Amino acid sequence: MKRLLVLVLATIMVFVFAKERIVINSYMSDPAPRKALAELVEIFQQKYPEYEVVVNTFAHEDFKVLLRTWLASPKGTADVVTWFAGERMRYFAEMGLIVPVEEVFAGAKWEDYFPKAFRSTCSYKDKIYFIPQSWYWWGVYYRKSVFEKFGIKEPKTWNEFLQVCETLKKNGIVPITIGTKFPWTAAGWFDILNLRINGLDYHIALTAGEVPYTDAKLLKVFEYWRQIVDKGYLLPNHTAYEWQEAATFLFRGQAGMYYMGQFIKDVAPAEVKDDLDFFRFPIIDPAVPLYEETPIDGFMVPANAPNKKGAIVFLRFIASKEAQEKFAKDLGRLAANVAVAPPDAHAKKGLDMILASAGVAQFYDRDTNPEMAEVGMNAFIEFMQNPGKITDILKRLEAERKRIYGK
Repeated sequence: MKRLLVLVLATIMVFVFAKERIVINSYMSDPAPRKALAELVEIFQQKYPEYEVVVNTFAHEDFKVLLRTWLASPKGTADVVTWFAGERMRYFAEMGLIVPVEEVFAGAKWEDYFPKAFRSTCSYKDKIYFIPQSWYWWGVYYRKSVFEKFGIKEPKTWNEFLQVCETLKKNGIVPITIGTKFPWTAAGWFDILNLRINGLDYHIALTAGEVPYTDAKLLKVFEYWRQIVDKGYLLPNHTAYEWQEAATFLFRGQAGMYYMGQFIKDVAPAEVKDDLDFFRFPIIDPAVPLYEETPIDGFMVPANAPNKKGAIVFLRFIASKEAQEKFAKDLGRLAANVAVAPPDAHAKKGLDMILASAGVAQFYDRDTNPEMAEVGMNAFIEFMQNPGKITDILKRLEAERKRIYGK
């Protein structure tokens, strides 16, 4: 009997220690996406019991800094990392710090999983380096009950938008909330104003370092931006707040609008979620087609990953309809997988808005050189605090563009 017990224990130990470990470093630190990823990991481990998945979660802004250290380390700390498509991904691919993941599509092709239009932003030199999980739109979010209280309708034009701001302000409500403790939220405003005023081709050229920051067309962007700054339409002391903290002003009815990504619903209280709606950012120049921001989130495999084979197995699961449908449904996002329908009416409205647009961009800090993005976003904050210094700010940005791009 004793010998049998020893044999059973030994067998159990062999099974446990035979498991391969897959380590994921994740920036999904907000409760809702963190929970959604954890549940996906549970499903994966049920399907593939030979793997043990460890998820290390880091605060979003800390993750951005730490990732460079992890990828450049001689000894890898993770097999899979969360990240962003576009220039942010290509930057690491060009440096050889991440590896192609085309094995995910063994026996199939990219278009069997994802939109053809996504391929360019997920690849480098015709090889896939990034597996998209979800994408989302940006819009001007508001509480329906607040708009109804003051008889406000969704504005279609810039002038109508300014009128909405004035109505809210007169009624003691901050027209626009924003938290710029971390500057990427200001980049969202820069992007959409540039897209509405100068269009997508100009915006792409700018983020590629091909347009001088002293260009007259770019100055026009800041002239429009200055209107809402000078009129006092923005949340006071916004540099003291993270984006989630700024959102609470909207949730409590103390602020009227927030230009933000769909993920704002991740942090909205349950009693507020159904009262949240959004509208397309207003038209500024009727001659300019409507372009929108649609960032794509997903996963990469570091070049120094200890378990690249396991990483591919996990990413193949992540790319599946089952995994993408669950994540999208849990968070109300749009799945990257073409077989997954919008999970709810809110997501369907976002999808319809994007399908009706003339084209999309990712985001300033995802589409431009990381060093230029950091300088640019800090400059946007400086402008919001000191709009009268815009000429000097743009001159300094232009000097940085020349230094970084050598153009």
